[in-house]
Amino acid sequence: MSSSSIYITRTIPESGVALLTGAGFAVRMNPLARTPRRDELLDEVGDHDAIICQLPDPIDRAVFEAAAPRCKAIATCAVGYDNIDVAAARAHGIVVTNTPDVLTEATADLTWALLLATARRLGEAERFLRAGAWRGWGMLDFQGADVFGKKLGIVGAGRIGTAVARRARGFDMSVCYCARENKKSIEELGATRVALGELLETSDFVSLHVPLTEETHHLLDAKALDRMKRGAILINTARGGVVDQVALIEALREGRLAAVGLDVFDKEPAVPPELLSLSNAVLLPHIGSATVSTRSKMAEIAAANVIAVLRGEPPLNPVQP
Repeated sequence: MSSSSIYITRTIPESGVALLTGAGFAVRMNPLARTPRRDELLDEVGDHDAIICQLPDPIDRAVFEAAAPRCKAIATCAVGYDNIDVAAARAHGIVVTNTPDVLTEATADLTWALLLATARRLGEAERFLRAGAWRGWGMLDFQGADVFGKKLGIVGAGRIGTAVARRARGFDMSVCYCARENKKSIEELGATRVALGELLETSDFVSLHVPLTEETHHLLDAKALDRMKRGAILINTARGGVVDQVALIEALREGRLAAVGLDVFDKEPAVPPELLSLSNAVLLPHIGSATVSTRSKMAEIAAANVIAVLRGEPPLNPVQP
């Protein structure tokens, strides 16, 4: 076991590293606070038995070709795996794993943080105060939107979408959702399944919880955004590519949407200057799962998946193409 080596593309919580070293593996972790450059990644992956990567790492066919035949597993510290060519992994006999379930509640919490921040214009109000512009209470200052009793539309009724719907009960909201099929778990919370068009046209708040695929890329394009209820608020904690950012910026500028709350962007970490300039946009640097306990558990699950594969056991969380 001591001859087996794991490469970690960027720093992860120590609890994940401790699992690997405790199991007898040698660990090489990129110490730099950035994603490895393409040449660095390709030079490194072939020298190890498994890789632990993160969302920004593009793990494509060329990486798998460089990793094979020694590498047996690539574990991503994320639920989504749109950065990994899973078909290429299968072709090279490399197992891909992810970390589902563990970040559901943290991401649902952040979704609600964005929903409340956009509705009540918290970002604008805080910037106003910090700039020293506040001169005392004013009845017309920073009037936002009510949340209690309003309608929430959830696009994608998986674990996170369902957790968001569960929190909506505390705000006495009516909830509708859009999914390929009926979802018992969210319907038990009182949510009603509707077509995407109806959801967009009738919801005061729309929250996105779908993976990024060819089907969902720009799911909310200019036409879809135009169908949204005037004055509605859009929240995206899924993937940036689900929304056409150019069309979104236009909808915000024209006042068709009241506000947007984004934790994800189309070409992270780049954020369009036009979006940065909008006062009705609450923008976060992809921190949906960023709690101490959640990120530690993600690292531990990734490590446990790698350990299982290299011991010849089934992985805990295999990803299928």
